[in-house]
Amino acid sequence: MSPSTPSPESIEAAFTPFRQRMLAAGLSDSAIRAFRGSYTALQAGETGMIPEATIAAAKDLPCAEALTPPDDLRAAELFKQTVLIKLNGGLGTGMGLEKAKSLLPVRGEDTFLDLIARQILRLRGQTGGEVPLFMLMNSFSTSQDTAEHLQSRFPQLGGRETWELMQNKVPKVLAASLEPAEWPANPDQEWCPPGHGDIYACLAGSCWLERLLNSGVRYAFVSNSDNLGATLDPSILAWFVDSGMPFAMEVTRRTESDKKGGHLAVRLRDGRFLLRESAQCPKDDEAHFQNIDLHRYFNTNNLWIDLQALKAALVANDGLIPLPPIMNKKTVDPRDAQSPAVIQVETAMGAAIECFEGAGAIEVSRIRFAPVKTTSDLLSVRSDAYELTEDFCLRLHPSRKGQPPHLHLDQKLCKLVDGLEENFPHTPSLLHCHSLLVHGPVECAADVIFKGDVVIHNHTQSRVRLKSGVHEGQISIG
Repeated sequence: MSPSTPSPESIEAAFTPFRQRMLAAGLSDSAIRAFRGSYTALQAGETGMIPEATIAAAKDLPCAEALTPPDDLRAAELFKQTVLIKLNGGLGTGMGLEKAKSLLPVRGEDTFLDLIARQILRLRGQTGGEVPLFMLMNSFSTSQDTAEHLQSRFPQLGGRETWELMQNKVPKVLAASLEPAEWPANPDQEWCPPGHGDIYACLAGSCWLERLLNSGVRYAFVSNSDNLGATLDPSILAWFVDSGMPFAMEVTRRTESDKKGGHLAVRLRDGRFLLRESAQCPKDDEAHFQNIDLHRYFNTNNLWIDLQALKAALVANDGLIPLPPIMNKKTVDPRDAQSPAVIQVETAMGAAIECFEGAGAIEVSRIRFAPVKTTSDLLSVRSDAYELTEDFCLRLHPSRKGQPPHLHLDQKLCKLVDGLEENFPHTPSLLHCHSLLVHGPVECAADVIFKGDVVIHNHTQSRVRLKSGVHEGQISIG
């Protein structure tokens, strides 16, 4: 053991107050083990960085569009063995929301959650039963609103005991001492979400993993609730089952708008795939990280998991999946820059690709990737640039050839949903719009059509009404 490596005894002593705090909060042994693994890495001085010199670009992946769909009988049999899990823990605070982001209306009065429920019920109608199984991974912040919404709109999906997987929480770590953060002014600020890599500890600690396996469910498809393109595709499911892989990630080609997002790579020392997030890239390697011709594949966060392989990996690794930690430096109260510096230790669920020998990846089109992270994304998916299919999949219109419109809305006015809807009370047509830049207050009338590259500069403080009809090129007011 090197002099800089903490001894097991010293690590355990340092971790004891974290363990006590997590036990007092009612967190499971699986959640504590997972956090202990990340804390041990922090104690050892690991940064989680992945230098460019240690990886090679991923290439020559199989393509989902070339797959042959299984017949209806086999598809129905595979659905019986599969659970669809949607990550639903996000509040959408970045867009000014105080409820689950999935409860945002996206088409008429239908929310993301409504369309997900309709996807599931349509599949069950095709199989004539209660399969595929459906679960939501909620946080403490989204659980109640989600349950009330589903109970009122889709009672046939059952109560939360049949579909809820509850996300854990972990203590924030003081940067100066690596002790648990304390903030008596608001004790809730002493905790943070552990990232969606928490799904593995959640499945194990809640006993859902055993329950699923005991009921004959072997495969899980996991995706974000704000990505309505991520349907349970029988072709990809059959490919995954036939491959014998323990784990597979859907990736798509990166564009300029994705260059800061995590990418797939191959680790040189063992040939395994890995996921590198921007927080894991050394500053000197940023040019390589953002080179979309070199690192061409973007993680969609659509994952396929063999639950038997997951159980075996948990047994082999002392009850946890050894995900590489992501160390996020914050202040204990994010609204108070003078509050103590903390480290929020998080993990990404896609990073598990490096934890399974024989894990793989498959390239999918942008049809299966339509996430909503900003109000620009929301305006885009509400528009006719996306179509709602008969299976309730929201996907890019075929005429766009996989390229979403690039929207740059005034962040002072449109960063929050209220501001977006004040400036765009009517959703414009973006079907033939390549890019839209809006600066200054506007009010979009009904039947506005944007075409090509549109730039709107309102240099006044007064809201300018955009009249019905076609708008293209540069529009300058004031």
